[in-house]
Amino acid sequence: MTDTSLDPALDEWRTYDEFAAGIDTYRRPNVSLAGTALTLTLDDGSALELRFDSVAVTWDGFDASGTDPYDAVAVRDDVVFVNIPLESREREAITVVFSHTTHRATVIRSRIAAEAVEGTPQVGQDFWAATTDGGPATGDVPGPSRDLIGKRNIYRYSPEHLYEHVYISSRRYAWQCLEGVQRGHGDMDLSTVWKFAEGLYLFCFREFRIAVASVWLHDLGYQLMTTGIFLGLNGAGQAEHSRAGGHIYPLGSVAYPDAQPV
Repeated sequence: MTDTSLDPALDEWRTYDEFAAGIDTYRRPNVSLAGTALTLTLDDGSALELRFDSVAVTWDGFDASGTDPYDAVAVRDDVVFVNIPLESREREAITVVFSHTTHRATVIRSRIAAEAVEGTPQVGQDFWAATTDGGPATGDVPGPSRDLIGKRNIYRYSPEHLYEHVYISSRRYAWQCLEGVQRGHGDMDLSTVWKFAEGLYLFCFREFRIAVASVWLHDLGYQLMTTGIFLGLNGAGQAEHSRAGGHIYPLGSVAYPDAQPV
C-alpha cells in the first residue's frame, strides 16, 4: 500500500484554526498588568492610551476607543509583549511591545480586509515605533532590520508543532511544516522584521493562501524563545485570535558574497 501521508499534493490545505490549535503549548506564561497605565506616543505624532485591570484594557487611539481583553507576557525582566484581540472592533488586533527601562515601544495593528484580493494578503499590518510616558527614552529607536536575512531556524511550539523558517529578504520568508497537521506544506510569504533591542526581533508575516497574519517577538539571545499571536479567518470564515509561542533552534545562516537581497 502506498503511504500518502507525506504527499502534500494529496492533502487538503489546512485552515488557520486547524494548524493554530495547541500552537501555544510551549508559550511563556501570562502576566497581569493590573494597575498599569501607559500613554504611548507613536512616531506619526498620534497617541495610544492603555489602562489595564486584571482581565481587560481600556484603550484610546486610532480615532477609536474601547475596553477589550488582553494577553501579556514578560519576555524579559524589562520587556513586555501585549496583545489586544479586539472584541469591540471585529477583525482587528493591536499588539504592543514596550520596555520599562528604555521606555521604547512598538505598536502593530493587524486588520482583516472585508474582501480577499488576488495576490494580496487579506490580513494587513501597520507598524509604528513609539515611546512610553514612563520616563525619558534611551537607546536605539526600534525599526526595520536586515539582521535575520540568511538565517535558518527551527521553531518548536508543541509536541505536534515543528516549523522551519528561512529568512529570504527584508520582505519575504520561507516556511515549511516538519511536524503537525501542515506537515509537508510550505510557502513563501510577506514578512516584516524590526529590531527592538539587542537580540530581540519583532517578526511579522502575512500569508497569501489563507487569511492569516502573525506577530512574534523572537528572543535570539540566551533564552531562544519566541512569543506570538495570530489573527485570521477560521474555516467558518469568522475572525479568530490565537496565542502562540515556543522554543527557537538556530540551524545556521548564510552570507551573500556579492549581490544582496532586497
